[in-house]
Amino acid sequence: MRRLFACLMPLLCVIQAAAQTAPPTPVQPTQAALFLEARARELVDILRGSGDYATFFTIAFQTEVPKGRFAPVNVQLTAAYGAPVALDRVLPQSPFAGTVRIRYEKATVAFQMAVDPADPHQVSGLRVLGPIAAESSIGEVTRALQGLQGTTAYAFAKVGADTPELIAQHNADKPLAVGSAFKLVILAELVRATNAGQKTWDDLITLDGRLLPAGGYNTKPRGTKVTVRELATKMISVSDNSATDILLASLGRNTVEAMLPVLGVSADPRNIPFLSTLEAFKLKWLQGGRLADRYNALDDTKQRALLAGDVLTADITPIMSMTAPPPTPSRIDSIEWFYSPLDLVRVMDWLRRNTEGVRGADARAILSRNAGLSIDRTQYAFVGFKGGSEPGVINLTLLLQGTNREWYVATASWNDPTRSIDEFRFVELVTALVKFAGAP
Repeated sequence: MRRLFACLMPLLCVIQAAAQTAPPTPVQPTQAALFLEARARELVDILRGSGDYATFFTIAFQTEVPKGRFAPVNVQLTAAYGAPVALDRVLPQSPFAGTVRIRYEKATVAFQMAVDPADPHQVSGLRVLGPIAAESSIGEVTRALQGLQGTTAYAFAKVGADTPELIAQHNADKPLAVGSAFKLVILAELVRATNAGQKTWDDLITLDGRLLPAGGYNTKPRGTKVTVRELATKMISVSDNSATDILLASLGRNTVEAMLPVLGVSADPRNIPFLSTLEAFKLKWLQGGRLADRYNALDDTKQRALLAGDVLTADITPIMSMTAPPPTPSRIDSIEWFYSPLDLVRVMDWLRRNTEGVRGADARAILSRNAGLSIDRTQYAFVGFKGGSEPGVINLTLLLQGTNREWYVATASWNDPTRSIDEFRFVELVTALVKFAGAP
């Protein structure tokens, strides 16, 4: 069975793999930095397509990301920013991992990179973080965000008191499609349930053989057992759609829907019923959209019946051969997940408040596994992230603790129902928003 839309933000999560090699005897950090910088210099040739892929990356990485899957990323980066020119700088975050900045002809692009501690210190993880914005002030950044085509909405808020304190905002109460950022609600229900003692992160879920969207579990045999922790980690860190739909089915649609008012999400009829990713794909891209038209014409009760009937049994053969969504936005104003920036500020603040102390360590580890953007760790000690996208949609949402110990939430959405949007440009602007609006 072919993969069905592995990730709705491919350039932010597709080229990521983890080393499985046991670490050798520790080396001095200065020596480790030399390994990291040496591989960073070689990365320029890899991005040009002239480097030796087989010796640069670990076998584990190459298994997860074959060279043919990496090549389109290079094509898109080059189309957006010209040819790679040289290494700009390396910002180590640990002895064997850090942010690598590569100068392209038109921009500087940041990557998260990890090297295997074992000799020959091949690259075990690589992820595109995005370009670094040319804007040099909060005013320039916010004007640029508001000047994008379509509709944008964002909020940067200090949290900690009863009511979030907005520092920067635009259309903060306007609900927009947010793509996979909806998975934060499922994580929140897991946090509620584990805090209440109703579940543990080590609980096992047995796969029942149902059809799943792309991810790490859509080809696993029926009867496979997976921990809640593993599924939640995959759902948040690499936006695994199969893990998401397994968790949603296990928790129950009604249970997850009940979390929306608890989190402070404003009532929006488009969020009820709470769609799985596969249901959304079927509605958008099967039968020329006729399923979606039927669905949108029904009330809540009849929508649930349609999901349990014709949507569940719909033949997905026509979309199984698709490696990515069609380039034209599809019903992003009706078949999606809809949250305003203020909604997502409240969601992230709820997660912050309900993951304090020892009991929240597991959830915070899940939330912070993928920082998403190129965030300056001398400014922010903790970065929790979830984003999402599809054609015409992107959202980036972060929970941040400054090195001043204050907490912040940054969230921004961009929708255009008529054409695709420039994800790279949005990433660089939101990264700059976090830099200029946040902790001193």
